[in-house]
Amino acid sequence: MKIRTIALSAAVVLVLGTGTAAANPTWSPRPQEVKPFLPAGTTNPAIADGVALGKQVASYTASGLGPAAANTGAPADSPERYVDFPGATLPPGVTITEAQALNVLKRIKANLSAAGLGLADVVSMRAYLEKPPGADSADFAGWNRAYRQFFANTDLATGQPVPVPLGTAPSALPMEVNPARPARVTIEIANLPVAGWLVEVEVVAAYKR
Repeated sequence: MKIRTIALSAAVVLVLGTGTAAANPTWSPRPQEVKPFLPAGTTNPAIADGVALGKQVASYTASGLGPAAANTGAPADSPERYVDFPGATLPPGVTITEAQALNVLKRIKANLSAAGLGLADVVSMRAYLEKPPGADSADFAGWNRAYRQFFANTDLATGQPVPVPLGTAPSALPMEVNPARPARVTIEIANLPVAGWLVEVEVVAAYKR
């Protein structure tokens, strides 16, 4: 892949944890611990500072996944080919990147399930975005809306789901309630490996049990 620009995002997983770094420089996680470090002063951060894995925590690395070609009525190699809304009709305000990202995250959920894991087990994520045809840059806002439908959508103080937007619709309950905040980076690149893809995502998940 040819990297064009790097966008910020560094995030992390699991439910609770505070502070931006371990207070003691000699600290290390317990052998079976998965410990996130979340920004102070917020109960619903999208991302966190990092995640520590104990030396006995087994992990699973998923290959990069793009969206499935769900809209067979669209031209081959077009971004619209990878939209999986009923009738291939995007809800109000949903961008093509947002639609593809939702498609990708559903595929990641299935990939993890086959390995005995779930979205809540994800500890690291790397997302690659290509700009839509005619756009000046990648659609980071659309990607982030899709991400919140599946990750980082609970209030860490109460444990309750936090409503999230889909396109320009009023915020509603997320598609997948999930407290996980993976260590995350989002990168805009010049070309993804499949013509028509605007989103590709790879994840690492931890076996915490």
